[in-house]
Parts: sequence; C-alpha cells; structure tokens
Amino acid sequence: MTVSASVAVVGATGYAGYELARLLLRHPHTRPPVFYLRDTGGARCIAEVFPALRGWGEAPCRPFSLDAVTESGADFVFLATPHEASLEHAPALLESGQRVVDLSGAFRFRDAETLERWYKLPAPQESARNQSIYGLPELYAHSLAGARLVANPGCYATAVILGLRPLVEAGWIARSRGIVCDCKSGTSGAGKEPSRETHFCEVNENFRAYNLFAHRHTPEVLEHLELDPGDVIFSTHLLPVARGILATLYVWLDKPHTALEIETLFRTFYAGRRMVRIWPAGRLPELQHVAHTNFCDIGFALDESGERLMVVSCLDNLGKGAAGQAVQNFNLMMGIEEATALA
Repeated sequence: MTVSASVAVVGATGYAGYELARLLLRHPHTRPPVFYLRDTGGARCIAEVFPALRGWGEAPCRPFSLDAVTESGADFVFLATPHEASLEHAPALLESGQRVVDLSGAFRFRDAETLERWYKLPAPQESARNQSIYGLPELYAHSLAGARLVANPGCYATAVILGLRPLVEAGWIARSRGIVCDCKSGTSGAGKEPSRETHFCEVNENFRAYNLFAHRHTPEVLEHLELDPGDVIFSTHLLPVARGILATLYVWLDKPHTALEIETLFRTFYAGRRMVRIWPAGRLPELQHVAHTNFCDIGFALDESGERLMVVSCLDNLGKGAAGQAVQNFNLMMGIEEATALA
C-alpha cells in the first residue's frame, strides 16, 4: 500500500523555505503541499515565489491564518517560521490533531529556562514542550515514528553533535583538557533578511567570527553531548560562501588510540545511518562534498601520540542543517525510508 500524506507549510519564503519546497514537491509520498504565507504578494503558486520551481508541479499559496491551517485537513505541518511564531502556532496545531515539524528553535530544549536565557523569549507552552522530540535522526530515530512535534536541530549543533557523539558515548574524551568546536558557516545561515553584516561588501573577501560565547546553538551542543559549559569552547565564523558548515573539533583523548580504532568507532556508531558518511582515516571532507545534499561527512586526523584528535564534520546548512533534516524527520514520522526524496 502506498503511503501518502497531506502537507501544509507555514512560511517558506526564506532560503531554508526554498529548500523545503524543492524537497516536498518531488517527494513521492506527499500530495502537492499547500504553502501558507503572511504575504503572498499576489502569488497563487509557490513557483511564483520561487521561479526556479516552475514546472515542478502546482503547489498553491494561500494567505496565512491559524484557522486556515488547522481546518485544512493537513496531516503534517512544517513551520518554517521565526521562533516567536512557532511558539504561538505549534500548540494550536497539536490541539487540532496535526503533527508538526518545526524548523525554529522554539521547542528544542528540555528546560523552559533555556529558551528564555538564550533566545530572550517566553517559555514554550508546557504541554507542547513535553511532546517535542529533538529531531536528530541518527540519535533519536526510535522516538520519531510516534512523534507529534519534532524540533528540527540547529545547523551548527547538528554538525558538532554528530562529530563528537560517538567519542562522548565511548568515554574516549579527556574532558578536563577541554574541547574546542571551531565552526564556519555560509551566509545563508544568517537568513534572508538583509543586514549590514551580510551585505555583499561586508562578506565578500572577508572572514569573521561572531557571537563568541553567545551563540544560540550552544545549549543544544551541551545538552545532547551531556557536557558542562566549562568543557567546551564553541566558536562560530561567517564564510564568504552561500552555503555549508565546516566544524573542526579539537579533543584530547583519555589514552592513546589508533586511527583504526577511531575509524571503527565512527563506522560502528553510524552503521545503517545513510545520511552520515565516514571518511577513511586521514582524509577530510570539504564543503563542496556536501553542498546541495543531506549528508553529514565526518573525517579525522590523529597525531602520532594517539592522544590529540581533530574531527572535521561537514554539512549543508540548508540541507542536513535545516530543510533536508526536516524532511528526514518527516519520513521517519511517516514510517517510510528516512532517505526518501533526499538521496
């Protein structure tokens, strides 16, 4: 029997929204999605918003209202909305019986105080927060099949957590010696709204750090690696490229290990996880290897002592870091192969 779902998308006018539209339009297990926008600009179809999608099929655009979405009969709703909007809309959608994939940070945290501290937003509604599952399939696939609300992870957090989780679970990291997560992202990670920092003249032929000790993905990294704030330095930088994240992760190991042991650990941990590709020892992934895909590529280099390790974790911030991962989560919620429409 062919599984098919009706899908509504709220938002979707940004960079991640375009990726989401592109993936859903070619998804074999969805009916043509309906896009709800605060300002349709007169567009009747998503291809009028994103002309690159012309010829991909008719997917209507409609003016957004919460009632329109809850009464639409959609089985699943993707929220490609700001954090504030997701906080408001997700509880009502859940009450209407719809299942939600939220691309914002509104429901990513177990503790309500985390959102208040790092995002300066009110705590999410408790009943919705209690239903939320952190949408990192490589770690929590078993919980996603029955999920009502999936909180899509942050892009930086995805790269860092996937790069370090096998080592953390194995207990191979000497935490007292510190962990450095040195991350770089393309400018699309800053969103579509213009700002001085993302103006062409500011980004082109430039490279800068930002939000040091203050980036909002920090609590995700700490929570899902079960690390203390004092264990980690997490730094973020803006690259003069459109898309991609490269995270270089520096750790001291608890004792000397061989490159074969490291590679075996990663391959065993991610065995059967199609969206993570482990590189052979000493070979390192690059942005061009993951751009426009939903893969996270992981490579590493180990020094001669066997105690100092550098892990390089690479992904597309709009793919595995946003829309692609949202569709991967949707597939698992549907009970179908998680790489559907992604690989």
